[in-house]
Amino acid sequence: MAVAPLRALLGAGHEITLCVTRPDRRRSRGNAASPSPVKEAATELGLPVTDEVAELARSDAELAVVVAYGRIIPTTLLDQLPMVNLHFSLLPRWRGAAPVERAILAGDSETGVCLMKVEAGLDTGPVYATRRVRLDEDAYLPAVRAQLVDVGCTMIVEALAQGLAGLPSPKPQHGDPTMAAKITKEDLHLVWPEPARQLHRVVRLGQAWTTFRSRRLRILEADVGTPPDPGHPAAPPPGTLLGTTVTTGLGTLRLLRVQPESRGPMSADEWLRGAHSSVGERLGSD
Repeated sequence: MAVAPLRALLGAGHEITLCVTRPDRRRSRGNAASPSPVKEAATELGLPVTDEVAELARSDAELAVVVAYGRIIPTTLLDQLPMVNLHFSLLPRWRGAAPVERAILAGDSETGVCLMKVEAGLDTGPVYATRRVRLDEDAYLPAVRAQLVDVGCTMIVEALAQGLAGLPSPKPQHGDPTMAAKITKEDLHLVWPEPARQLHRVVRLGQAWTTFRSRRLRILEADVGTPPDPGHPAAPPPGTLLGTTVTTGLGTLRLLRVQPESRGPMSADEWLRGAHSSVGERLGSD
């Protein structure tokens, strides 16, 4: 998410004195360490890059732009260098690590981007500018993120067109804050007695999972299907497979793309043909 704003600021004529990103990571045992996307972009653009945030104090920068950094910035550094943050929510709603994911899970009808002053508190600083974005109930996380990044790039370029002195006076956040905790594996677990619409929100995050015959099954794409006939004498329990449709606590979820354990992604139809499921077989029942 931070690469696009970096390129946007550079393209707008700003001098980038230093890029700060996470350390290189080893993806598996024996493999060479992999740089972050920001480090890759900075190297390509010939920009200095480090994983030590303290080096900002020696960079001669006038302003630091923070985007999805994910770490606490020392107050001693905040006292030395003004910082602004592109935060992908409508503050004070969804402060924290996973604002876009939490907005989707909560069924929010809109989200947005805030340009805020960085303070010692977690996303508590006053706001320079806000842009609202409609959150479609069928939009998946990558598409929502891409839209917010586009909006954020435009916002930061416009806000800094006249440099640090051109920033407006920030306004304090108003309203009851909500916290956007990091998404866990349990958040992505499909619990079939829940309503189909809520389960679909989990699927939209891209890592939803259930089990089938004691093995994990990822649900990559789905949509909210037609409910079973209410006149059915014995409605099947939640999680029951009716072809590629799954019963839930309210309504049904129609599977479109899945990924069985140790296999690649495939259409739900292809998976079902290979599984030879029995009548009444259920997902998540083991």
